Amino acid sequence: MSTLRTLIVDDEPLARDRLRGMLRREATIEIIGECGNGPDAIEAIRRDRPDLVFLDVQMPGCDGLKVVSSLEPKDRPAVVFVTAHESFAVDAFAVDAVDYLLKPFDLERLQAAIRRAHEHHRAAHPGAAGEAPPPAPPAVATRRPDRVTVKADGRVVFLKPEEIVWVEAADNYIVLHLAGGERLVVRETLSSLEERIGTASFARVNRSAIVNLHQVRELQPTLHGDYTVVLRDGTKVPLSRSLRGSIDRFMSGGV
Repeated sequence: MSTLRTLIVDDEPLARDRLRGMLRREATIEIIGECGNGPDAIEAIRRDRPDLVFLDVQMPGCDGLKVVSSLEPKDRPAVVFVTAHESFAVDAFAVDAVDYLLKPFDLERLQAAIRRAHEHHRAAHPGAAGEAPPPAPPAVATRRPDRVTVKADGRVVFLKPEEIVWVEAADNYIVLHLAGGERLVVRETLSSLEERIGTASFARVNRSAIVNLHQVRELQPTLHGDYTVVLRDGTKVPLSRSLRGSIDRFMSGGV
């Protein structure tokens, strides 16, 4: 695994000290500098071209979001936002942040962010020295994201795709049915979520429902030649004839 040249940006000296101490334990991280405000961060990124930046959101001069948006996409390093305010999460991922750390975070959570930064770096630099190129995506299915971010009840919730059992449309909202029985009501269209979670493990079974194919227990025929999808928790979802290809994907093992 290659070493990531890393810049720390935070207006609080104590916060920089703590993060620096944690990063020095990581063999794949090389700290190349620190900044205490947005304008200095922009200058340092353009001058030193770090691979990774740990970037505070609220800072004097300009905030972290403006730092990222001021950079050309081709010049942007992997960015992990570090802040005490979870309300900025949606905006952070809108500018393609690699991760979003809420203060105070522990070493395990920091290491998870570093792993995501390495994944980002490998994808941006295929065939780099010491690194194998990422595998090609499946020909007929979009690659599954590492996680899905939704906003429900004023909260920003980070989900692993495998936590989602199925999703149903409800007027202008969708309802995410999660493993363990929890439900999240989200103001988003089914089509929008379908684009974000990909089709590697999920399939639209009718105009109002998407199911996780790994959660399908059986397909039950009905009297009229249609099928009902039965999930592992016992939920039954009708399968539309026009989406019968979902059966073919499941029965052929294409999940």
